[in-house]
Amino acid sequence: MKRVIFSILALGMLASFGCNSSDSTSSTVVTPSVTVTPNISMSASADNPAVNDATQTVTINFSEPLKIDTASGLVKLYRVKSNGEEVEEPSTATIDTNNSMKLNISKKDGTNFTEGEEYKLAVKGNVKKSDGTLTALDYSGYFATNYSFSFSTEGIKALDGERSLIVCISDIHLGADLEYSEFNKNMTALADFLDKVRLAPNVKELVIAGDLIDEWFVPAYVNTYDGKTQVEFAEKLAAANKPVIDGFNKIITEGKIKVTYVPGNHDILLVSESLQKIMPGISEARDTGLKGLGTYSPADHQEIAFEHGHRYNYFCAPDPISNRSITNTESILPPGYFFTRLAATSVHEKKPAPGYDMPVVTQNSLGESQDLLYYYFQVLKGILKDLPIKEGFDEKIIVTNIDGFTASYSMSDIFPFQETASGPIDVVLYKGAQDNWDKRQEANLVPVKIKVQDAILKAADSKDLDGQSDTQYFKNTNSSKRIVVFGHSHVALVKESSNAKSQKCIYANSGTWIDHNPAGTKMNFVVISPPKASGAAPEFVNVYTYSDAGEITRLDNPQAITGLNK
Repeated sequence: MKRVIFSILALGMLASFGCNSSDSTSSTVVTPSVTVTPNISMSASADNPAVNDATQTVTINFSEPLKIDTASGLVKLYRVKSNGEEVEEPSTATIDTNNSMKLNISKKDGTNFTEGEEYKLAVKGNVKKSDGTLTALDYSGYFATNYSFSFSTEGIKALDGERSLIVCISDIHLGADLEYSEFNKNMTALADFLDKVRLAPNVKELVIAGDLIDEWFVPAYVNTYDGKTQVEFAEKLAAANKPVIDGFNKIITEGKIKVTYVPGNHDILLVSESLQKIMPGISEARDTGLKGLGTYSPADHQEIAFEHGHRYNYFCAPDPISNRSITNTESILPPGYFFTRLAATSVHEKKPAPGYDMPVVTQNSLGESQDLLYYYFQVLKGILKDLPIKEGFDEKIIVTNIDGFTASYSMSDIFPFQETASGPIDVVLYKGAQDNWDKRQEANLVPVKIKVQDAILKAADSKDLDGQSDTQYFKNTNSSKRIVVFGHSHVALVKESSNAKSQKCIYANSGTWIDHNPAGTKMNFVVISPPKASGAAPEFVNVYTYSDAGEITRLDNPQAITGLNK
């Protein structure tokens, strides 16, 4: 717990603290310091209040026994309004009967500090210590009281019937065939979760931040659409995952909660016709004129941005430039599609002994483009090392028939190759992609360009993706977003940041619902609680996990942001 040393000498405040006339004479000396330790988290800034769970009493612990009754008006409690105004709240402050070094502070009516509100606690004035000498106190701290979140049908009492919460999930990865789908065992839990969301009286929106369905995690030798259309594929997928699709559709049909889909990389090709066929009436947040990308900001909360996050990933961002001579269409599948097909094959084959010898590619001295191809090879080599397959390196096992690709491809078509040691490095698929990365970013409307070497080498680093919330939003002076939520990495978290104006910002990742998540927890969801209509200051961001038993567990420290209406 943060400890604050209050020293009138260190603060240069000796002259400003006069003693109460009833307590001193002109010869009285005020002692330098008393250590103060609150029993809850406090912050020094009204715009960045520390978030605490509901409590009835705040305890201030002093390093020495004090006679609090010797000072009038020593303790004041304020509620901070949405416009920043601090309004004094009736409160009581009493010395603990068992310990004169503890001061207990509560609301005058004896109720808990109201959930969803921000408070300022001030302890200021001269007070006698047990030996009769005076000490000067000048402490203030800000804290916000988090909601006691649940999906109970009674709702959250502090919201008093308001329907304002925004729930976000992502990376469900519904598959058309449960034999190889990454999502199967968690189906019952997700259907239960969706039913609870539907019945929760305080939920206003449900956002699906990408990778709702999965056209990528399919073994290489499987024809994804089975010679049919994407609409028929979607119908097959909906039948295989009926409890979940029914859960979404009940929410959409009832119309009390807005459900919005944002594209991800595993459903990068999912067109509106296919989505609406299985989830009629769902809202779609798609970037105008772009395929496979979208960003969503609720109409009445433009401070928030939801997107999947694949826009900033070399292997997963739409590639509308490469492979034109192969597909003869405006294909957008990025290289990650082909690697995921191999990964799905390895998992389906239970990671067998590899049926190939990895070719050797050495770095040459032929320039930056060749260096980038070498790095690209090293990344792919690392993937294949962890996810081997039994087929040979030159076997044409990757069946496509999707996005303009009609042939079958081998690993040797995907991996960079070298005819002679230290000679030129070449590649069949995505030839020249390393040189076109900037153009690809422009086509995908990436606000702040990422260096191609970083994009290749850091693509698998979830922290690098998290950092793009800073780069693309918070530190970008053209962006006004204060809360950003990504999916994609499967690593659920929430953390604070700041923007170019030194204002607090919050980033969250909505994790995943796949059965096995080597990157972290699963069955995750983010809840954003906007300020209450009563004029409350804080907007809260929490991330949770759901269990098979329907239990909700909070992850990470909750965050709150204020000052949006100043």
